[in-house]
Amino acid sequence: MRKRHLSAGFAALLASGTTYAQSSVTLYGTIDDGLNYTSNARGHSAWAMVSGDSTESSFGFKGNEDLGGGLSAIFTLESGFNLNSGLSNEGGRLFGRQAFAGLNSTAYGTLTLGRQYDATVDMWAPFTAAGATIGDFAAHPFDNDNADQDFRFNNAVKYVSPTFLGLQAEGVYGFSNATNFADNRAYSAALSYAIGPFSAAIAYLRQNNGNVNSTGAVGGDGVFTAARQQNIGAGAKWTFGDGSNVALAYSHVDVYQPTANAYAPDIGTQAWSSWKFDNIEVNGQYYIDPALSLVAAYTYTHGDFKEAAGGSSPNWHQVALMLNYSLSKRTQVYVQGAYQHTNGSTGTDLDSAHIVGSADISSSGNQTVVRLGLLHHF
Repeated sequence: MRKRHLSAGFAALLASGTTYAQSSVTLYGTIDDGLNYTSNARGHSAWAMVSGDSTESSFGFKGNEDLGGGLSAIFTLESGFNLNSGLSNEGGRLFGRQAFAGLNSTAYGTLTLGRQYDATVDMWAPFTAAGATIGDFAAHPFDNDNADQDFRFNNAVKYVSPTFLGLQAEGVYGFSNATNFADNRAYSAALSYAIGPFSAAIAYLRQNNGNVNSTGAVGGDGVFTAARQQNIGAGAKWTFGDGSNVALAYSHVDVYQPTANAYAPDIGTQAWSSWKFDNIEVNGQYYIDPALSLVAAYTYTHGDFKEAAGGSSPNWHQVALMLNYSLSKRTQVYVQGAYQHTNGSTGTDLDSAHIVGSADISSSGNQTVVRLGLLHHF
């Protein structure tokens, strides 16, 4: 019965778009599935059918109502799911990817409320291969800077300015929803610039006690559980006439008093005071012809891990490639591959190679993953 009521409600929403010329509701989505090979997953090679490595399989609804005078009411409800199991992603949330409503003004910008991407994801991540083209396989170690969109902000207020002389600004604040106002709150800001073929962005993110409760700004889907975290990112891109491009992205991440890492279950018994990461990535996309493109990315990451007895300074080298062929405007087939090497010395899972999207953490400092996939947009 609940399913019937839900379907009827959405049907009414869709019908309203045709009844009133000033209003519209759009259904959209992406389906991504493929076969993955991992060279080393806990000491064994592995084959697996995996949904959503290039981009998460998802569907959503976008609504817009023209209120006149350049003002519109808007909403987005977007759900991520696993195509192979039919289960929802994002911690079982119904609309875990995005769920917000707000107002858009052509003169003053956009203000929205709800579960949303932060400013670093919106403005900085597109300069990385993880955030723009390749997806999981190009994510920086542990997705430490969230370029691969591991988490969103709950309880978030977002403002995006109009574009003026190529400049656009964004600010996001996620409330803790706790009596301790600063406990599991998060905020971010970014500035982007575009002129002709050149574009650039700078971004900042800060969160306090992320993952400590499910109702806070980062409600359990963050990579790190820590007292506080800050991310600083910068990127630049040059786009050529045929759509080919080359980009440079940098991020610095500070994680203070960490107690857990979603990608490294065993972080040891050390009382870690901080984990710090510097990521430098160069990536590019070349169109061999309008239907066939090659994407490549290389990332060097330097880590600085501190604890009471000393610390370590691991390094990561990662290369990711993708060959994509468009069967139509909506459907592509692709081949992806990635290789990661690291040299950590903490005696924990932090030392092992672990490409995001692989079957599991490697038993050594090396790991290779290859994928054959199909991507469809609707």
